[in-house]
Amino acid sequence: MRTEGLRKVYRRGQDGLVALEGLDLTVGRGEFFGLLGTNGAGKSTTIGMLTTLITPTAGSAWVAGREVAADPVGVKSRIGVVPQANTLDRALSVRDNLAFRGRYFGMSASAARRRALELLEQFALTDKAEARAHQLSGGQARRVMIGRALMHLPEVLFLDEPTAGVDPQAREDLWRIIGSLHEGGQTVVLTTHHLDEAEALCRRLAVIDHGRLLACDTPEAIKATSGAQTVLTVRYDAAAHAVGDAVRRIPGGPHDVAVDGPTVRVRTTRPDGVLGHLLREAGAAGLTVRDAATTPPSLQTAFLTLTGRDYQP
Repeated sequence: MRTEGLRKVYRRGQDGLVALEGLDLTVGRGEFFGLLGTNGAGKSTTIGMLTTLITPTAGSAWVAGREVAADPVGVKSRIGVVPQANTLDRALSVRDNLAFRGRYFGMSASAARRRALELLEQFALTDKAEARAHQLSGGQARRVMIGRALMHLPEVLFLDEPTAGVDPQAREDLWRIIGSLHEGGQTVVLTTHHLDEAEALCRRLAVIDHGRLLACDTPEAIKATSGAQTVLTVRYDAAAHAVGDAVRRIPGGPHDVAVDGPTVRVRTTRPDGVLGHLLREAGAAGLTVRDAATTPPSLQTAFLTLTGRDYQP
């Protein structure tokens, strides 16, 4: 999968809302790739253009070897899409939701039934084969939708916020299922605004904010190269403004020191020795340390560094 200068502007009268600005991406065969960003960042717009649902304003995209604009039918036949909303047909059984999708892609009735039963067994849904959509839990419905998207053995599977609105146990189950698909060689493109989900599942990530690509690499590389900061937090037995002032005076020291009553929080890209200063200054100020913690660079701190603001899903 590849995009070059992909851009989308939604027109509102004389004004235009830029949803995506000049996106350049390459995703390899068999890769698990994530689009990470807050709501409204441009993730779903990107997926919409890659899956032929949204027409780009400018730029080009190729999916499964086909140019999206020139051959949308060819692209649709080679991809599976799981949208955010539950789009299961409420009038059909779970098995028929899958089998009808197979028929739509040209499978014979018998082949579609066999494939549907295989997927129901793979996703531990055999006992729900005759159930209707309204009888499923949120997690079960997501599993059915993933199975439906896989009916025709797509080259690329697109998952748009696949764990939105499901409970924690169902979320872990979905993680396991999606991970096993990738281990089996499936190319997966996932959008998510959950930092832990992105870090747990994706081998590479594109961080998108306000329609712009800010970083594209492995989660580890993004944390290492973004200038993401280590956070040191120390809580004392009394107000610690004197400690905060002293730490701010460290030569070549921390980038940011915040004092909230008895708590001092230091964000820095050079953490060596800072905790020692916090402890020594406590003694000089006659304070007792209640607890201390060091949080290494994370996607949360990387996002803060890249965008200049805290990550808010």
